[in-house]
Amino acid sequence: MADGERDHGRRSRFGASRGPIAVVAVAGLLGLTALGMASCGDRGNGVRFWQGGDNAATNSCPRPASMTGSEFNAQETGLRALRRAAFQNDFFAQLELGARYSAVRATDKNIEDPIESATWLAMALANDEGYAPINRVNRGGWGGWRPLSRYDDCRAFERHEAYRKLDRLLGSMTLDEQGAVRDRVIYILSTQDAEGYRTLARLHDSLYGPFGEPEDNREAREAWGRGNADRGQGRERNRRGYPAATSLFQRNDVDAYLYNYLAVQTGDVGAYVLMRDFERSAPSRAQYQRFVEVKARQWTPPFEFYPNTAPQSGVPFSDESRPRGDAYEYALGRMASELPFIHVGRALRYLGVTDTAAQRPEDLSKRQIETLEAMLGHPMEGRLSYLERVRAIQMAAVNGSSEAQLVLAVMYAEGIGLPADYARAFKWFEEAARQGSPEAKFAMSSYFALGVSGVADQDKAQAVAFRIDSALSGFGPSASRLQAVLAQVSRSQRR
Repeated sequence: MADGERDHGRRSRFGASRGPIAVVAVAGLLGLTALGMASCGDRGNGVRFWQGGDNAATNSCPRPASMTGSEFNAQETGLRALRRAAFQNDFFAQLELGARYSAVRATDKNIEDPIESATWLAMALANDEGYAPINRVNRGGWGGWRPLSRYDDCRAFERHEAYRKLDRLLGSMTLDEQGAVRDRVIYILSTQDAEGYRTLARLHDSLYGPFGEPEDNREAREAWGRGNADRGQGRERNRRGYPAATSLFQRNDVDAYLYNYLAVQTGDVGAYVLMRDFERSAPSRAQYQRFVEVKARQWTPPFEFYPNTAPQSGVPFSDESRPRGDAYEYALGRMASELPFIHVGRALRYLGVTDTAAQRPEDLSKRQIETLEAMLGHPMEGRLSYLERVRAIQMAAVNGSSEAQLVLAVMYAEGIGLPADYARAFKWFEEAARQGSPEAKFAMSSYFALGVSGVADQDKAQAVAFRIDSALSGFGPSASRLQAVLAQVSRSQRR
């Protein structure tokens, strides 16, 4: 079989399910054509897919002026627009955020953040909008099966540059900083439902490239140091590759299976087909099923919301992952009628937004609401939305309020404000109990007494220990229950 045929065969193997992506990519091509694609350069058979070496101005895809223009006086507005698009998986917005947070321009020095820059470069590399081909042709010779569209060519250059920049950033980071990049990528993808979980599965699957692209992708092979450069251009092979970038996500069958399983739990039928294909792809993979099912029930994202910290004098990182689906909308709708506002008021007091705990939304001033919105990186509209009420409790819980941790646990347990999630409920009950909350200890005893499959197995000894601890801490229902248990034990001993 010729090299070009083998290459085409591998592409078909990994590209079989990309029909919808191709449609999206065609739509993107039509839009970009209107802007003019002359910057991508022409090329013939066997010629490198970008011209003029690494001249970004010549080879990169064009950008609208609104994305690249100077925004020093409207920096936060510009960043929010980019983040909104990037969270919705816009490839070019992700690339642009990677550039903005690396502070290439002088006007971006105040927002410089290597971890945030690396996060969005990694997101762009994992985004199939960056590598799904429009069309391909066998160019013969060294070219083989190659993209035919200029849009494919300039995206390939963008990914080549993203790999290079990401490798440089990660190579100068500590292991903890690299872990922060990885956690942020996992969080963002976890907000994208089945599509995001499938991407996470590919990031951990050894049958794909370093960022989930097909293993024969040119930029993937170059990143691995497998000599992707065209010899016809006399360019040196990149034998070293980009080791820091390619090692950000370690290959692991269990994690790949886990994320495929989580994708299935969203109700996505295609994810189920892909998971079964994953199980059949290697003899050892199917044996992980039971272990992965338990692990999936315990899995929680790295964050409650995207870390809202910011560089010195910079703009806070806004979380643009909007609740999607009927379950989210229904849970948010329950906030008004089923969660007493005093809990939001206490969270705001803990965060220093107010001096006293507001009893009603009307007790908050416009300035106080705007203070919270600024802390969250939200537009300062002066109206407290249901989502911002949830975020206030989450932020107080993350910052150590045992009361907010208890409330957040109940919200997850009951599906108020957030869809029901027993793993997260257990996590926050545990955090509150660790800080001495009697109510949380009582809830923990109930978890262990009844058992929640995969989250907290039934453990009578643990249940009694938490029940006693709760009673000794002064929780009434637990104390009365403890008295009943002790009376029963006493009667048994007399008999």
